[in-house]
Amino acid sequence: MSVSKAEASEYHSKDFNWETLRQEIENDPSLNYHLLPFNSPQPEEQHSNDSIKAWQNFHVQHSSGKFFKERRYLLKEFPELVSCADGSKVLEVGCGNGSTALPILREMFSCKDQNCLSDVGEKRTHETDSLSMEERSCCVGGVDFVTLIFTLSAVPLQTMPTAIRECFSVLKPGGLLLFRDYGLYDMTMLRFESDQRVGFREYMRSDGTRSYFFCLDTARNLFISAGFIELEIEYCCVKSVNRRNGESMRRVWVHGKFQKP
Repeated sequence: MSVSKAEASEYHSKDFNWETLRQEIENDPSLNYHLLPFNSPQPEEQHSNDSIKAWQNFHVQHSSGKFFKERRYLLKEFPELVSCADGSKVLEVGCGNGSTALPILREMFSCKDQNCLSDVGEKRTHETDSLSMEERSCCVGGVDFVTLIFTLSAVPLQTMPTAIRECFSVLKPGGLLLFRDYGLYDMTMLRFESDQRVGFREYMRSDGTRSYFFCLDTARNLFISAGFIELEIEYCCVKSVNRRNGESMRRVWVHGKFQKP
């Protein structure tokens, strides 16, 4: 099922200038706490353990999958997933709720309904279950694409380099890592109160889950330090309107493509 032009534009338009937003935020005294340095009183290990438990509880609560919407913009944003050769391997890094995988399966198998996708998924699961451990090791250095979509921001900052190195290790030479995540000064960042800060540009929600907001330099340095070559990195700035209350919302995401040499 192809992504409509109208649907894609909702996620890909440059509706406002990020530099203009930056100046507005940094000149607003009420938002000054977002810019201040932060010294964490908690040990890093405790941060990681608490984050893991919080996300486990979150996914138990939302185990039906209804909370997660399909990311149908991905094939527009990352056309490599459509134009790749037959037999290409794609690894989705995340909680596996299907919001990334299902749109890809719909396009690859021309599936227009959920039953078709269930049949495809069940078939692939049975095929994988029958593989030996040696055959399953194909992921190490054998993947053509890794998708890292709204996942890295949920990882404590100090463990991000390890997560990215793991992604690097499973890619083939020439393979691509496709990245999309929360950007600096996104609307959701500005809604956090000062007491929800748990790090510089890092926040904790009321349920204990975390979110980090990337600037381009931070994202770039993380991937390059792991050995990747930068192909693309930019802010995606989208303005939308809440249909219930008419509120204008300015969303900021970081879009990136990185290649393993």
